[in-house]
Amino acid sequence: MGITALIPDMTIGQLIVEADSRWGEMWDDQATRMKILLILPRKQRKLMELHGDMVEHGQPVITIFHRPRAEAKLLENQGFDPRDASFQFVDLATPDMGPWLQQLITSEGWLRGTVEVCSTPISLGLPNQRPFESEMMLCFRHPSLPQIETYYLPFSPSSIPGKCFVSLPRRQAAEMARQQAEVLGIGRLQKKVNITTVEPAATQRVEAPAPAVIEVESAIQAVTDEFNQEVMASVVEEVATNDEMPFIPLPSASPVAPVLENSVEDSTFESSFNDSQPTDDNSVSLPEPEIEEVPEMSDVEIEFRELVTGLMAAGIEPAEMMNDPRWEDLGERALAIGFETWPVFLQLTAMG
Repeated sequence: MGITALIPDMTIGQLIVEADSRWGEMWDDQATRMKILLILPRKQRKLMELHGDMVEHGQPVITIFHRPRAEAKLLENQGFDPRDASFQFVDLATPDMGPWLQQLITSEGWLRGTVEVCSTPISLGLPNQRPFESEMMLCFRHPSLPQIETYYLPFSPSSIPGKCFVSLPRRQAAEMARQQAEVLGIGRLQKKVNITTVEPAATQRVEAPAPAVIEVESAIQAVTDEFNQEVMASVVEEVATNDEMPFIPLPSASPVAPVLENSVEDSTFESSFNDSQPTDDNSVSLPEPEIEEVPEMSDVEIEFRELVTGLMAAGIEPAEMMNDPRWEDLGERALAIGFETWPVFLQLTAMG
């Protein structure tokens, strides 16, 4: 699954330019990417902001919402009320489009079409308008919303400024591999340009481009193996050079004739077992097991849990909870401290 991050005051184009320096091994600059337009009911916007948390994808997915203002009447002329919908531009790798849209199409019945994305007419008199060349774009819309043929923008889709939501694939695994490599002196992991993956045995075929997860997992395994070898070498060296290691007497070395199975009497077995136990003077004390401390919840997590449970108690449906005015503030504070709200949300609503 992905991990969604909010980057304010940014454009898709800027993030594409900075992607290699921002995300390193997670970004494949040779992967083919495309932009699509999603048209969804406004009440589902919060869900779509975190959609990447529920989808397995191989490359970072960059999204931004556009709210028609002066262009709203151009949509109304097509019989579409812009107040009913949110418009989300999604920039993603071509192989990730299927997983990104699968649930929307199969479970919610979203409809596929095309829309012409055009520059806003000069007659509207927008002061900061930047004309761009029109393009045909794949469009997926919720079945409750009507179809449109043209969508107008004052800037190109790559230049829309605002809050960008970036879903990173398995960020924790990639970051762990990088940190372990640096700690062990291997240096920064080298990114492979050509990445392929093998599908399950049932299909027996190979396709590319593929998610960068295989590279990350291989790097983790290689780093772990080398780390284990270094630990074992240090333990052996310490045992060989330490003269103060405690002496633990072995059981009596008197020879014992081999016996056949089921021929040992209970009294003989009990006597042999007792003789093999260390005496009180030479007993070895085992260290007490360490109890892992459970980290305390942050104030933001406590507030978030109280908000969700309170809304559930009030009979609010999960899809409607994100319309609560407190939700956006808590979400932004959670992103600032790295607290992932989506897994907790799913856990609480499932328990309810």
